[in-house]
Amino acid sequence: MKIRDAIFQIKSLSFDETLEYLVTKAKKKGEKCFVVTINSEIIMLARRDPEYEEILKSANLALVDGIGAVWAGKMFGKSFKGRVHGSDLVEKLSQAVTKQPITVGFLGGKGNVAKLTAECLVSKYPGLKVAFAASEWPGLEVDKEVSSIQYPVSSKKILNTGYSILNTPIDILFVAFGAPKQEIWIYDNLPNIDVSVAIGVGGAFDFISGKVRRAPKFVRSLGLEWLFRLIIQPWRIKRQTNLLKFVILVLIEKISG
Repeated sequence: MKIRDAIFQIKSLSFDETLEYLVTKAKKKGEKCFVVTINSEIIMLARRDPEYEEILKSANLALVDGIGAVWAGKMFGKSFKGRVHGSDLVEKLSQAVTKQPITVGFLGGKGNVAKLTAECLVSKYPGLKVAFAASEWPGLEVDKEVSSIQYPVSSKKILNTGYSILNTPIDILFVAFGAPKQEIWIYDNLPNIDVSVAIGVGGAFDFISGKVRRAPKFVRSLGLEWLFRLIIQPWRIKRQTNLLKFVILVLIEKISG
């Protein structure tokens, strides 16, 4: 996958347009909508794995998340109306559906972070209808060692088709397994579960629950949230090398035309 091709697959939507699109999709019972939030790390993963690339291409909506992807867009002549960061999307979408007949679910994270996230959002937005909150889906055997692409992941598919807590359909399911696992999981399982919209949101639950401190707003506005996370989580240094490789590859593609 060329980075330019990946960038041009991303939709240029404002945050408000994104919320309107997702709320509309959530109301359409019986339809399925697979949403991915794209950053430089996800693009680099897709460059190395054709199967993961195809999974990303199958998404109904790709949103720009990371500042690296925004910068690459500028380099290739594609502008975006704004970033749609996973953490902001979870919170703003939860707020938007509070007064709507729409249920939400929280899947992923470590320990009870999904439940804590749900509790935080319900406290902040009374009336939010949470149908599910857990680190694993009932009947799903999770390989806790999966931290990079491993196939076939289809062996991890849902065993109990159409199951959700209290037998309540989930209109919007936030999946926080991290890339690439969350996109693979959604691709494999969305057709078989009672969920209308599934969105991969990375580490959003950690931020919303307060488990991990998020960068101050002014740092985020400068596009330096990655640096803030690196300072408070030095172990991310190996992952950040992908950002440098990403920049170099974008420049090479730009120069080569």
